[in-house]
Amino acid sequence: MIIPVVLAGGVGTRLWPVSRQLYPKQFTALSSSLRASSLRASSLRQSGASEPSSSDVSDDTLFQATLTRLVGLPDLGAPIVVCNEDHRFLTAQQLQELGIKGAHIVLEPVGRNTAPAVAVAALQALQDSPDAILLVLPADHAIRNTVVLRQVIEHGAELAAAGRLVTFGIVPAAPETGYGYILRGEPRSETAFAVQRFVEKPDLATAQAYLDSGQYYWNSGMFMFTASRFLEELRQHAPDILTACEAAFSAIQPDVDFMRLPRVQFSACRSDSIDYAVMEKTNDAVVLPLDAQWNDLGAWNALWETSPKDAAQNVLAGDVFCEDVKGSYIRAHSRLVAAVGIENAVIIETADAVLVSALDRVQDVKRIVLQLDKAGRTESVNHVLVYRPWGSYESLAIGPGFQVKHIIVNPGGCLSLQMHHHRAEHWIVVNGSATVTCDERVFTLEANESTFIPLGSRHRLQNTTNEPVELIEVQTGGYLGEDDIVRFEDVYGRAAMNN
Repeated sequence: MIIPVVLAGGVGTRLWPVSRQLYPKQFTALSSSLRASSLRASSLRQSGASEPSSSDVSDDTLFQATLTRLVGLPDLGAPIVVCNEDHRFLTAQQLQELGIKGAHIVLEPVGRNTAPAVAVAALQALQDSPDAILLVLPADHAIRNTVVLRQVIEHGAELAAAGRLVTFGIVPAAPETGYGYILRGEPRSETAFAVQRFVEKPDLATAQAYLDSGQYYWNSGMFMFTASRFLEELRQHAPDILTACEAAFSAIQPDVDFMRLPRVQFSACRSDSIDYAVMEKTNDAVVLPLDAQWNDLGAWNALWETSPKDAAQNVLAGDVFCEDVKGSYIRAHSRLVAAVGIENAVIIETADAVLVSALDRVQDVKRIVLQLDKAGRTESVNHVLVYRPWGSYESLAIGPGFQVKHIIVNPGGCLSLQMHHHRAEHWIVVNGSATVTCDERVFTLEANESTFIPLGSRHRLQNTTNEPVELIEVQTGGYLGEDDIVRFEDVYGRAAMNN
């Protein structure tokens, strides 16, 4: 059985402001229908653009696409997803949207790189199948040629079943300095080669030499091996990591639909990658070349490179108007963006932030995120639109002593029974029928009806209907932070966590 192990714990700071700490790039549809609308607009404004076919445009997020491109593989099992606690509800929701059942969602209390994450996944896989073959996949890659991908995976499964530890080497298309490389050695099958060595990201001249040699591949971070063989190699080459992961796994805590690794035990594990911990040391590592239009979508220039362009080599997404603009990536999410007389630029607009960068400097966007973090700004953490397991809320206005939010509660959604120490709330239902608990009272609010939640009251909002409930919430008080909340009951298991 092939068990996909999806590593979904990254943050994607170089794709800020679309990717943020609590809503990172892997859970975003970066190639969604926004792209199609942009190209329609582009064809009108700068002649020469063509409409993409429906097969070019997907509403799947990167995480969802990682799983859907595997459909058709023989003997494919339910996935194991390793993600951050903060993203657990996003993960569960997006698996549900795909109709995937039986997945294991493993929550990391802290990041410890890929070797510990895969070790825990291997321990879980062995409980389901003693012969499980793990297919380790980062959650944020784009791969266009899924037919070739599945063919290479099937060959990888054969090698893994024979005891090999397989990595997938991307056939390089350019002297890329943003990727690590793999030098191939002697042939091990008709298409597989021994791994001679892994090399770090090179400078341009070295990357060009690698490309010219024909002996190097980009390091994709994708692997395939049986769970038992990986743990054997980990025990030999990094026994401390395996011991720590075994201790954490033995104390794993089921939590609703999740498996929560204990903080103390997992934090004791040192951080290391699969490359360093195992693949560089084992004698059984092989590299399978993969030429399937792969990209890791690590920064905005990758979106420019992989997206359809107009006659001026622009990618325009959303409500964008241009005059004399060339070779640029411009993306508008919430308002009109206009640009004049620029070349090789990136402009990303969201409701609360705008990024402007040279196309060849987008790798440095992460430095802006670091500055925001140091300044205590929330724009690196949350969007204005924030998703919760029950629905979403959007901040419409904020000022001294007040905040206005637009709240949507999904059918069957239920906020926790909670109270606030520092704020009161006014709720005005604008659509649907809401069930409200306020201290001892339980009552229904219909559209155009409102209620007042006094400071310190225990309260709850539920949607017991089959239609979404929309309301406007007006908060008033001396402190309006999201951490001013005490949960007493929560159907999503957040009362003990208080998040």
